[in-house]
Amino acid sequence: MHRYFDFAGNGTSYRQEIVAGLTTFLTMAYIIVVNPAILEAAGIPKGASMTATIISAAFGTLVMGVYAKRPFAIAPYMGENAFIAFTVVKVMGFSWQIALGAIFLAGVLFTVLTVLRIRGWLADAIPLNLKYSYAVGIGLFLTFIGLNEVGLVTLGVPGAPVSLGNISHTTVLLALFGFGLMAWLSVKRVHGALMIGIITVTALSIAAGLTPLPQAIFGMPSALTPLFAQLDIMGALSPKAWPVVLIVFVMAFVDTIGTLIGLSARAGFLDEKGNLPDIERPMLADALSNLVAPLLGTTTTGAYIESAAGIEEGGKTGFTSVVVAILFLCSLFLAPILTIVPAHAYGPVLVIIGSFMIKPVAKLDFDDLTELIPSFLTITLISFTYNIGVGMTAGLLSYPLLKTVTGRGKEVPAALWVLAGLSLLFYISYPYH
Repeated sequence: MHRYFDFAGNGTSYRQEIVAGLTTFLTMAYIIVVNPAILEAAGIPKGASMTATIISAAFGTLVMGVYAKRPFAIAPYMGENAFIAFTVVKVMGFSWQIALGAIFLAGVLFTVLTVLRIRGWLADAIPLNLKYSYAVGIGLFLTFIGLNEVGLVTLGVPGAPVSLGNISHTTVLLALFGFGLMAWLSVKRVHGALMIGIITVTALSIAAGLTPLPQAIFGMPSALTPLFAQLDIMGALSPKAWPVVLIVFVMAFVDTIGTLIGLSARAGFLDEKGNLPDIERPMLADALSNLVAPLLGTTTTGAYIESAAGIEEGGKTGFTSVVVAILFLCSLFLAPILTIVPAHAYGPVLVIIGSFMIKPVAKLDFDDLTELIPSFLTITLISFTYNIGVGMTAGLLSYPLLKTVTGRGKEVPAALWVLAGLSLLFYISYPYH
C-alpha cells in the first residue's frame, strides 16, 4: 500500500496521511448532522437521511482515494442541499423524490461528459488567472463561513448586512483561543496543528459545560428503507422540471471544477499551465458519487473545500481520503461521539485555511484588466453570494465577453464559450426570489 499511494514520491508517510485524514474528517463531520437537518425541511426522514449522508460520503471519498488517488473528501454539498430543500421543494413545489431524480439525471450527465473526456476538456480551457481566482475565492469563502460559524461575524441590519458578533461570548472567546493556538502551532510547523486545535477547543467546551457529553458512544444507524431508490426519474424528466436539472447540473459542475482546481493549487498538484493532470479521475469519482447519492436518498455530492484542512496537515495522496472514508463508515456507529465537535472548534480551522489559500492572489495579472476583472468578480461573488457556483459562472461569463468587446476574442478557446453558455443558462434558469 505504501508503494500504491507513492508516499515516497510525495514526501509523505502513513502517520502524516492519517493525521491529514483525521483533520479533514473532524473539519467536515458537521455534515453528518447538518445535512439531514436541512433536508428534513423538504420532508426527508432525518434518521434515514443521516445514514444516506454518511454512506454517500464514504463511497465517494473512497473512490476518490483508491481510484483518483487524491486527498479530496467527497460529501453532500452545503448550498445545494439548501437549494433543494427550500427552493426546489418549498418554493417551486416539487416533491423531494423528483428533486432526487433531477440530481440523478445530473449525475448521469456528469458521468457521460467525464467518460468522454469533455469535462476535462472544458476544465483545461479555463484561463490561468481564473484558476488562481478559484483558490483565492474559496479561501475567502472558507474564512467567511468560519467567522460566521463561530459568531465573530453575524447578520447585521439593512444597509450593513453583516456586523461584528459578541466577542465577550464564551464560545467566541474559545474560538479566538483556538485560532491563536492553531496559528502558533502552524508557525512552529507542528504536525497535526489543526487537529490539536480542534480537540483542545472541544475539550475546553465540554469542560465549560458548553458542549454536552454524548449520551452514548455507540449507536445503531437508521435504516435506509424510507429513502433508498425512492427518486422519481420520470417526474424529473417532465418539461417543468428541466430547469431544476439544469441548475443542479451547472451548480455542481462549476462547484466541482472550482473546488478541485482550488484545492490542487494549494496542494501543488497543478502543472505549469495550471491544469490538474489526470483530472478525469477525480471528476469521475465525483460523477459516480452523484449517481449513488440520490439512490441512497441524499443530495448533490462533490469534492469538499474542507479537504484543504487535511492538505495543510500534509495530505498528498489518496490514503488521506481512504482514512476519511473509513472514519465516515465508523460514524455510522459512533455518530454520538464523533458529532460533538462544536462550530467554535472547527470554525477557526476554516479561517486558518483561508489565510493559507489566498497566496495565489499574487499570481494574478493586475496589469491586464481583461484578466483581472473576471478574476475579481469570481473572488468577490463566491464570498458575497455565499455560493461558489455564482462566483465561478460570473467569471466564466464575463471573461470571454470582455475579451471579445475589447477586440481580443481570438484569445478565447472554443471550450470557454461552451462554459460561458452554460453560465448564461444558469442565470436564466436560476429561481430568483
